[in-house]
Amino acid sequence: MKHVYLETFGCQMNVADTDRMELLLFHSGYTRTQHAEDADLILVNTCSIRDKAEQKVYSLFGSFRPLKQQNPDLLFGLAGCLAQQEQESLLKRMPFLDFIIGPDAVEDIPLAVDRVRREGKPLAWTEFDREKHYSIPVVQPVKPPGPSAFVNIIKGCDKFCSFCVVPFTRGREKSREASEIYGEVRQLVDQGAREIILLGQNVNAYGKRGLEKPVAFHELLYGVAEIPGVERLRFTTSHPRDFTPETVQAFREIDKLVNHLHLPVQSGNDRILDRMRRSHTVAEYMEQIDALRNAVPDIALSTDIIVGFPGETESEFEDTLRLMEKVGYSNSYMFAYSPRPNTPAALYEDSVPEEEKKRRLHATIDLQSRLTDQLSQQFLDKEVEVLVESRTSRQNMTFKGRNPEYWMVIFSGGEDELQTGDLARVRVHSAQGHVLKGEYVSKHAPATAVSL
Repeated sequence: MKHVYLETFGCQMNVADTDRMELLLFHSGYTRTQHAEDADLILVNTCSIRDKAEQKVYSLFGSFRPLKQQNPDLLFGLAGCLAQQEQESLLKRMPFLDFIIGPDAVEDIPLAVDRVRREGKPLAWTEFDREKHYSIPVVQPVKPPGPSAFVNIIKGCDKFCSFCVVPFTRGREKSREASEIYGEVRQLVDQGAREIILLGQNVNAYGKRGLEKPVAFHELLYGVAEIPGVERLRFTTSHPRDFTPETVQAFREIDKLVNHLHLPVQSGNDRILDRMRRSHTVAEYMEQIDALRNAVPDIALSTDIIVGFPGETESEFEDTLRLMEKVGYSNSYMFAYSPRPNTPAALYEDSVPEEEKKRRLHATIDLQSRLTDQLSQQFLDKEVEVLVESRTSRQNMTFKGRNPEYWMVIFSGGEDELQTGDLARVRVHSAQGHVLKGEYVSKHAPATAVSL
C-alpha cells in the first residue's frame, strides 16, 4: 500500500468529501498516514468561503514543498471549492502542484491520481457533473464510521446570495434518491453509527430537483428516523426560505430528531439582508423561530453572522446584535465580510474599513460568549444525555461526546461500563464556553423508531 496524507479545511460537506476520497483511494492502493513526510500523495481539501481559509492553504503547501524536493515521486493534489474557484490559475501560482479537482470530481479522485502518475503532467479536473441525478455509489467501507456519521443528501445551491461562492464552486441543487439515502443509513448503522447527520449546502431544499421519485425534506426525516438503529438525527445547513411548517411538525413528532437547529440569518437588518439577496426578512425569520419554540420550547439554536457587509452602518450592525440577543443563540459562526471572486457583492464598494470590521466582529464574539455563558447555566446540576464519541485526554476526565442540544460534554467515570457509541447519563457540574463538564451517572437505553 502507498500512503496518502489528507487535510481538510471548511464545512462538514468538505469533511464528508474527504472521508469519501479516503475510501476511494484505499480501494486504489492508498492507506492514510498522519505524517506528511511518509506520504506518497498529499491531498488537501479546500474551502473558499473566506479569504483567510485560502491563505491557510497557500501557507500549508508552502510548508510541504521541501518534501517534494526530497521525494520527486511525491504527488501534491488540491481538491474542493478553492480548486473550483481558481481552477488552472492555481497551477500557475503553485507550479509544484500535480493536480486540482473540484467538488464534483470527488468520485474521480483515483482516476485523477492514476492519470497524473501515468502522463507525468499537471491536471485540472474542474468540470461540473452534467448528470441530472445525484448518486453516490456504494463502496465497501474500510473502517467503522464512528458513532456519528455524515450522509450527503443534496449538493449545490440555487439561492445565489450576493456574498456566497457556493453556487459557483458546487453548482446547482441536485438531490439523491431517498431509497439510496436509506440504504446508506442502514449500512452506517450496521457498522456502528448511532447518530446520522444529513448534509447539504442547502439541506432543507432537498427534493426540489434531481429526483425520479419526489420526496419532500420532512418526509425524508421521518423515513430516516424509522430505520432501526438510528438513535439520533440531525441536519445542516438550512436556509430560512426553505424551512417549512412541516419541518417544524417533524421536530415536534420525531423524538430522534434532536432539539438543535443551525439556521443562518447572516444579518439582523432588512436592508442588509436585501443586499445580501437572502430572500427573507427579519420578521419572517423570527416567525420561524417562534414556531419552532412553540413546538419545541427547549430547542437550541445556532447561526451564521457576517459583519461589515458593504454599506452596513453602525445602527444596522447593532440590529444584528439585538437579533442575537432576542433569539438567544447557543453558538454562532461569525465572520467579517471579505469579497469573494465571481460574487455580486464583490462589485459593491467595500465601504466598511478593516479596523471597523474587526471591531464589529469582536463585539459580536463577545456577545455570543455572554449568551453561551448564560445558556450553559440551564445544565448545571442536571443530568444530560451524551452520545459517547471517544475517550478524552482532558485531566481527570474519561470520555467526551455531545448532548442533543449539540453542546460538547466531557465527563469522568464510566470506564468499566461505557464504550464509544453508548448513550450515557451525565450530571453536569460546571461549564466553560460551549463545553459542559460532569460525572457519569448511568448508561441510557437506546431510543425506539417512530411509528407512523
